[in-house]
Amino acid sequence: MNGLTEQTALIDKLAAQEELSLSEYERLISGRDERSAEYLFSAARKVREKYYGKDVYIRGLIEFTNYCKNDCLYCGIRRSNANADRYRLDESEILDCCKEGWSLGFRTFVLQGGEDLSFDDEKICRIVSHIKRDFPDCAVTLSIGEKSRESYQAYFDAGADRYLLRHETANEEHYAMLHPSELSARERKRCLWDLKEIGYQVGTGFMVGSPYQTARHLAEDMLFIRELQPHMVGIGPFVPHHDTPFADMSGGSAELTLFMLGLIRLTLPKVLLPATTALGTIDPLGREKGILAGANVVMPNLSPLSVRKKYMLYDNKICTGDESAQCRACLKKRIAATGYKIVAARGDHCGVTEINI
Repeated sequence: MNGLTEQTALIDKLAAQEELSLSEYERLISGRDERSAEYLFSAARKVREKYYGKDVYIRGLIEFTNYCKNDCLYCGIRRSNANADRYRLDESEILDCCKEGWSLGFRTFVLQGGEDLSFDDEKICRIVSHIKRDFPDCAVTLSIGEKSRESYQAYFDAGADRYLLRHETANEEHYAMLHPSELSARERKRCLWDLKEIGYQVGTGFMVGSPYQTARHLAEDMLFIRELQPHMVGIGPFVPHHDTPFADMSGGSAELTLFMLGLIRLTLPKVLLPATTALGTIDPLGREKGILAGANVVMPNLSPLSVRKKYMLYDNKICTGDESAQCRACLKKRIAATGYKIVAARGDHCGVTEINI
């Protein structure tokens, strides 16, 4: 069997909802080329349209704090970065972001921040409940890191619908190369299983092209997400930040990121799959290409202009100087050019029948 024939056979196997082994995923990833990628993307588009049609969901991203107690080696807001210009939004500022987002057609708000100890459980629960009070038909997504099961339960009881927590890499040894010793892949996975058991719509994900990553690591990521069955998977290329230990490391590629998007779509046909800002940062057409590779979510920034450049996880992040209305209008036009359309909807996972209001 020649290379292309093997690649297409494995893609056909995935499209038929047959499970691939670790070695099959690894061969598919390491043996990819332009022709097999196009074959993959075509299959991925058919699957996403089967479940979601031409709709692309928008999430309003509110980056409410760039303080973080962690010291992850790749992250620009790591605690030891003395050059980071720190900020916190208060509750009224967060609600103002939601109000503006609502007027622009956003029906999901994503509260993302570093693991900031100033935002204790009581404060997070109050913010969530007030958003649900003021915008009852919207979904609230939290992306605030590793917490206890009790904390996750409290946020859920306050009205949080979804939780995003990237596992970053499923391989424990590789995880240790990217994080300080007090963090572990095992604990990160524990959090994800807790979130699923509580009843959240759960999102995970990983970096593509992170330092020391191999095709086998990516294959392990695919097996992990197949086991977890998350509702959303967010991936993006590793982009170095100049004030981190990985400043001089090579970044991830758009080409490999797109290929992984296609693989995720076939592995989890109903998954909510973003075309991320990081992908748009390294390729001017990255988000459009992501949609054409099987993605169906984009996440424009609703944060105040005064803080956007301060939430710098990596260098050269796009859209830090655009008003929220500009971001939405620009994305609407860009997505329309791909043949898909942005819709004003909560955009729940199509397998979710009961919604946490």
